[in-house]
Amino acid sequence: MQLIQQNPDIHAYLASSEAIDHWHPLVQETADALWNSTGDAYSYAEAAFELVRDTIPHSADSGDMRVSWRASDVLSTRNGICYAKSHALVALLRAQGIPAGLCYQLLGDPHTCSDSCSGGAGACPGGSNLVVHGLVALRLPGREEWSRVDPRGNKPGVDARFSLDVERLAFPVRPELGEIDHPGLYDAPHPATLKVLQESADRPELWRNLPTSL
Repeated sequence: MQLIQQNPDIHAYLASSEAIDHWHPLVQETADALWNSTGDAYSYAEAAFELVRDTIPHSADSGDMRVSWRASDVLSTRNGICYAKSHALVALLRAQGIPAGLCYQLLGDPHTCSDSCSGGAGACPGGSNLVVHGLVALRLPGREEWSRVDPRGNKPGVDARFSLDVERLAFPVRPELGEIDHPGLYDAPHPATLKVLQESADRPELWRNLPTSL
């Protein structure tokens, strides 16, 4: 889809912040190791995506009760929901000079169903309980367009891939159920998502307070 930069300055999508803390030693160490094993921007970006997607379980899948939100904490604890995992991927991309930002979808059950739902995944009425889902967009050298990727983590029924020309996201939206691809591309976490991460004591509280709009 056509994304709209919320900040027109491309350098904003390389900046460090409290959540996207890519100058943290752990982020730098991880980025350097990945770069040394790849050596070009495309291969590095794919490797960073796969590291976040595959080696950091989504806490709703793993049952981890902790809430992480800084990129360095996500890499350290190997834990996070979609927003936090997106922070980690953006930090790794920016650490090697690849512009990256945060983008969002509005999704409903069963896409967002977790153990917080009494019916269990697949038992929910489709399209209910719409909540905001976070993912990442990046722009590799030589490319004019941003490409969305989703490091949420695969599981049965979810098969997200690193694909720049044809999107392979975790969750294609279902417009007939009120789901939305938000076109905004943010250089920093949206306040609605960052607030809920920072103010939730554990994942059950986080799940109860997931934002339903941006």
